[in-house]
Amino acid sequence: MRIGILTDIHSNLPALEAVLSAVDEADTEQLWCLGDVVGYGAQPDACASLVSERCDLSLVGNHDLAVTGEIDTEVFSASAASAVDWTKENCSEETMAFLKKLKPENSLQDVGLYHASPRDPVWEYVLAVDQARECMDEQSDRVSVIGHSHVALYFSEAGGPAGRAGGGRAEGGREVDVSEGRWLLNPGSVGQPRDGDPRAAWLELDTEKWGATYHRVEYEIDQAADAIRSAGLPELLADRLYVGQ
Repeated sequence: MRIGILTDIHSNLPALEAVLSAVDEADTEQLWCLGDVVGYGAQPDACASLVSERCDLSLVGNHDLAVTGEIDTEVFSASAASAVDWTKENCSEETMAFLKKLKPENSLQDVGLYHASPRDPVWEYVLAVDQARECMDEQSDRVSVIGHSHVALYFSEAGGPAGRAGGGRAEGGREVDVSEGRWLLNPGSVGQPRDGDPRAAWLELDTEKWGATYHRVEYEIDQAADAIRSAGLPELLADRLYVGQ
């Protein structure tokens, strides 16, 4: 099965629409979302509606959980907490109901799905090889996909020297053979990339050939930034979209 996997949309409607268009062109059979549909951006209802309509499976992220009131924002940055408060006040009942029914992990597929990591589905940022190896030791599936860090990454238990765990950042267009060994993959963020590439990110996973392809998509950043500014959200949240940080 060929699956489109996206994560960390963060209320960025232009980015989501661009990714969905690319997914349609790729003619995938399933579409999965790993959470953080809202937060940071200014179009939560439109994004939640599209994810609800288009995705065959959706997870919940830490920003989604903060908006629904299931976790607090003590460890959030000031701008992130401000966006959570704004979203609480401005999102619809339908958006809130959709987010409340989601979970941060799913083990019913042939692939492990987690918003953050196999050992902490809500909070852990997996960015280092040693950390990824520890997560792979705990995952129940051979291949798992995570989000949360906003960085497109791939890790393998045998991808480094002498069979040790290895991996790294995945630029747009990179293809990875995941047919053997354990793997931990991160598509990167749709709505707020943090790997220096401002283009929206998504992952194409083929579970028959066991191959993964990382994609980047241009979108109208001005539209997303203008919506943030018009909503009165922190200027930082608009500016960072242009630099992918």
